[in-house]
Amino acid sequence: MTASTLINDLIAMPDAPAIPGLIFRRFRGPEDYPHMLAVINGSKAADGIERSDTLEALTNNYAHLERCDPYRDMVMAEVDGQMIAYNRAFWDQQDDGARVYTVFGFLLPAWRRKGIGAAMLAHGEERVREIAAEHAYDGPRFFQSFLSEGEVGTRALLERAGYKPVRYGFEMKRDLSEPLPDFALPASLDVRPMKEENLRTLWDANAEAFRDHWGYVAPSETDFDSWIHQHDFNPSLYKVAWDGNEIAGAVQNFINKEENEEYNRKRGYTEGIFVRRPWRKRGLARALIVQSMKMFKEMGMTETALGVDTQNLSGALRVYESCGYRQMKMSITLRKPLE
Repeated sequence: MTASTLINDLIAMPDAPAIPGLIFRRFRGPEDYPHMLAVINGSKAADGIERSDTLEALTNNYAHLERCDPYRDMVMAEVDGQMIAYNRAFWDQQDDGARVYTVFGFLLPAWRRKGIGAAMLAHGEERVREIAAEHAYDGPRFFQSFLSEGEVGTRALLERAGYKPVRYGFEMKRDLSEPLPDFALPASLDVRPMKEENLRTLWDANAEAFRDHWGYVAPSETDFDSWIHQHDFNPSLYKVAWDGNEIAGAVQNFINKEENEEYNRKRGYTEGIFVRRPWRKRGLARALIVQSMKMFKEMGMTETALGVDTQNLSGALRVYESCGYRQMKMSITLRKPLE
């Protein structure tokens, strides 16, 4: 990259604090990934977040971006050539008619409370307005962001900017040393090993089951490709219930090896839980979750975990609590109307 290119990708930010060596610039491509990963890793402890991102996972994510041009919709902050923050904007069209424009980012703790985050949020919102102005759409539109309960500073920043909480989620955990409940699989259903030729059938069943959930965005072919290329993608761990030739429901289990190593734990994730409408209210989700917990225990795992929308209309929170899951942390989605 030439010196001319480096100069041309600078972003003027009038509201930014006067900090020696501070610049804002555009995304430069995959060469930025290691520095972005360093910012994520450098931020998580201060925010009470336990996550183990990898360069492979980050690369897969950015290779499958939709409704986002990172070269126009991202801002990187540097001090003396070292990345200290970045944010990104993107948009989604929900099935309920709402169009949401999300801005999110990461900022190293040493550089917080200096006005950098506020300046970057304002720039992200301005970029969102530009994107929205290009859309011929007269339905409801919202700015959106999200955070974990430990991100106290981020929440204060967003609320000062007019965002309000609209949805809450729980991260939940289940200790496998405790007795497991006995929830039987409903009659006429059977659990079969997941085969590669059935991945598309599973994907379509999952999409159908989540269609009536809050914030649903119809998945695309790009989403499917991203899914099958996730670094922890392992369908052999899935518990999929069939009724003849139809999938009734599933738990799409996985193990995050890097996370287990970093936090010295043995955890399996019982995620991607769904039951299609004709098979609901029969105890299928509970039965598949218990089968998943037994599998993980046999593998030497000592706990399982999942995330849940606390306002899920199907009563998912009650289902998980009946299986022994208990709340660890809360996550929050915030919005404000887009003028």
